[in-house]
Parts: sequence; C-alpha cells; structure tokens
Amino acid sequence: MFRIKASYTGQLELKTTLERAREFFGEMRNFADLMPGIEGIRKEAGGIMRWAVRADVPVIGAVHASFAVTKTEDGPERLEWSPARSEMKNYLRYAAAFEERGQKVLIKIAQHVELRRPHAKDLHRLAALVGEGAISSEMQKRVGEMIRTFLERARVQLEGETIGEREAEAV
Repeated sequence: MFRIKASYTGQLELKTTLERAREFFGEMRNFADLMPGIEGIRKEAGGIMRWAVRADVPVIGAVHASFAVTKTEDGPERLEWSPARSEMKNYLRYAAAFEERGQKVLIKIAQHVELRRPHAKDLHRLAALVGEGAISSEMQKRVGEMIRTFLERARVQLEGETIGEREAEAV
C-alpha cells in the first residue's frame, strides 16, 4: 500500500463571538472561497460533503484528490468532519474547537489528510521514483500553507466584520 500523509494542528485567537466563529468555521462555502487549493465542495446524498482539492507538489506536479466527508461532531464548542464510511482512498479529517476567552475566541484546528493507493503508480506515474516520504513531506508543506492562508483570511473576515459592527453600533 502506498500512503501519503499530511497533518496540521494550530490555534488562532480572534476578536469575535463564539457563535460567529462556530458559524464561520461550520460553513463549507468559506473553505471553498478562502482556502487555496480547494477547487470546490459539494453536497451529496446521505449527508456527504465532497471536497475537491489540488496541491502542487514539486517533481510530480499537481495532485488532485476528492475527499468524501460527513459531519461527525456538531456541538456548540466543536465541529468535526471525518471520512465517509464508503471512502477507501482519500481520507480527510477536519476538526475545529472553540473556547471563549472574554472578548476573544480561541479556535483550535486539526486536519489530517491521507491518500492511499495499492501502488505508487495509481497516484502518479512518478510517485514510486519520488517515494512516500518525499511526497508526504511536500504535501505537509502544502497543507500547512493552505490552512495558514485560510486562517489569516478568516481573521480578516471575522475581525473585520466584528469591528465594522461595533463601529455601526457606536454611531
């Protein structure tokens, strides 16, 4: 089995409310609009959301993958999407936890991506030559860049709206 893995964990403190943060990170459209590499997210039958992702990896070029996920946790302080039961090749797990801290919200993000293929050539014709470790390392970099960019854009959107609302209320 040929496996490529990448993970991201991090946190972000934003000047917003718990409700607004949860709503923002629970809306799939925000991921599609604000995260580089997300080519689209669409709803399918049975509560499945399909994420179409592209990552450019040196030597082998663009890697396209489609991830079928379902919401496995939907609480006031945590959201989680996990691989759909039918998924056998492309695994994506994404979780966001929210903690209120006065006028701010601490958001903890965790994401794990795994691509599994019976043979390296099933992923890309050059994958065996490059190897699991090297491709995983590059995917790790790309996933980190994608999520950090998304989180910075989330900061701008959430804090920008919050500041704008405060200014409107003060008038």
